[in-house]
Amino acid sequence: MSNNIVWHDHNLSKTDRAKLKQQRPCILWFTGLSGSGKSTIANAVESRLYQLHKHTYLLDGDNIRRGLNAGLGFSDDDRVENIRRIGEISKLFVDAGVIVLSAFISPFQEDRDRVRALVNGEEFIEVFIDTPLEVCENRDPKGLYKKARKGEIPDFTGISSPYEAPANAEIHVKNSELSIDACADIIIQYLQQKGYLNAQ
Repeated sequence: MSNNIVWHDHNLSKTDRAKLKQQRPCILWFTGLSGSGKSTIANAVESRLYQLHKHTYLLDGDNIRRGLNAGLGFSDDDRVENIRRIGEISKLFVDAGVIVLSAFISPFQEDRDRVRALVNGEEFIEVFIDTPLEVCENRDPKGLYKKARKGEIPDFTGISSPYEAPANAEIHVKNSELSIDACADIIIQYLQQKGYLNAQ
């Protein structure tokens, strides 16, 4: 980083912005295999939060790779950089007082922990969408597993690249056993019980 870069303080704080929105900002970090249902569940949760008049933004892996991270591939180094950038964006949303939903495979625990370290204590909520590999392969909504099995996609998580499942996620959702609505209920209930949806 250049020595000529100086941090510029804002008149308004994160607390000010959150108070205006009547919520506690946080990162809901959805992690799981491709096809596990991360984006679908995150969409359902965001819709519920909208109905509760909460301020949110949903960051999705494929969408981000079409813009901000369009130049990144899927090597281990590029995956690390992908998550680093998303972590920094998520941190900015938290500073804005927003509940940000980040849906990314994010296969490495170290990368998820690095994002957690960017924000304060309870501002990072790891949501493990726990769906067995065979279920994800059977769903295969994008046909990616078939290509990976044929060797057409190198470094594919769960096939030729590892996925490190969270050991202590704040929210553990077994998606193969529940409906999308039931999964969303679990997450909304957690936010309500922990006071994220209350005024400051």
